[in-house]
Amino acid sequence: MKTACPPLVLCALSLALTLPLLAAAGGQKYLPHAVPANAPPAPFSDAVLAGDTLYVAGHLGLDPATGNAAADADAEARLMLDAVRRTLEAGGMHMDDLVSVTVFCTDLSLYDHFNTIYRSYFQGHYPARAFIGVDKLVRGAHFELQGTAVRSRGASR
Repeated sequence: MKTACPPLVLCALSLALTLPLLAAAGGQKYLPHAVPANAPPAPFSDAVLAGDTLYVAGHLGLDPATGNAAADADAEARLMLDAVRRTLEAGGMHMDDLVSVTVFCTDLSLYDHFNTIYRSYFQGHYPARAFIGVDKLVRGAHFELQGTAVRSRGASR
């Protein structure tokens, strides 16, 4: 039985460090999707900030040279988590602000490898997480991560 994949988001690593500032619209702030100069604009945002909650769209671990998933699953996981971190930082948050994530994976035998890399991105407190097996992801990816982050009221950032 094939599993339907959620809407997928591609993160262009070559532009991720130059994400534009959040643009206000209707009380929410939208973090525009970073795309390569030669690609058409995508119809989604990398994240949406509503109050103190940042809704992070699905991110992939793309090789900036090819625009496809990194050939090595460990490198892909790192690229994906780095892209999520950059999106959070562009929204004024950090990895430890994530309260919930969903990871989609095309090969569940990579679970333990993924966890080893995933642990290194947090300071001991992990978000609630689902790890879901799917048939395919775009660009040949093994992983896609989407999540929700909440800024602490007492935090000064």
